[in-house]
Amino acid sequence: MPLLPAIELVTNHNPTASVIWLHGLGADGHDFVPVVKELQLPATLPVRFIFPHAPERPVTVNNGMVMRAWYDVAYDGLERRTDDAGILKSVAAVNDLIAREIARGLPSRRIVLAGFSQGGAVALCAGTRYPERLAGILALSTYLPMPEQLASTGSEANRSVPIFMAHGQQDTVIPLRMAEASRAHLESLGYPVAWHSYPMAHSLCMEEVEALSQWLQQQLGV
Repeated sequence: MPLLPAIELVTNHNPTASVIWLHGLGADGHDFVPVVKELQLPATLPVRFIFPHAPERPVTVNNGMVMRAWYDVAYDGLERRTDDAGILKSVAAVNDLIAREIARGLPSRRIVLAGFSQGGAVALCAGTRYPERLAGILALSTYLPMPEQLASTGSEANRSVPIFMAHGQQDTVIPLRMAEASRAHLESLGYPVAWHSYPMAHSLCMEEVEALSQWLQQQLGV
């Protein structure tokens, strides 16, 4: 399978770490490019940011409209129904991006998986299953898909991988309770979760970006 097309941005020469950042439903890789500048990472921490574009596919909740999506979304009555096969296909695509970073000379311990909304769900799924230790997982305005499988599918190498979770208290797309339930499930299995909630909707805020920057610098050794 060919690698996903992606935007790449390097904060300084000779990057010593990579962040693979997955956008949300209907967006594309450009969505979070402006955040890199706002992170204000020090020059001593050169990072390669990779913003892949999800494939285009019909999305059930949007009347079958074709858009960029990491997996399909549908509702069974009032309950959200996940497209598990679609999620795992996206996980495989993320694994290919990780493999390329390793081939470029970066160990997996210097790679962070990040994502917003749908992208965050895939980042959580991919990161907890990845067979080699990662630097961390950023899960923004999102939830953990297939939680009942994590106890058996989670990789031993990433049982203690640092996870940054942030969510808006007024989020109506992915309600706060879904994120809190995911956090509780992760913590029940021993995953260390740095939890943040903000008075916002389904979005990012500057306070969150500042916390995210501090967390990245902590995990990547600055």
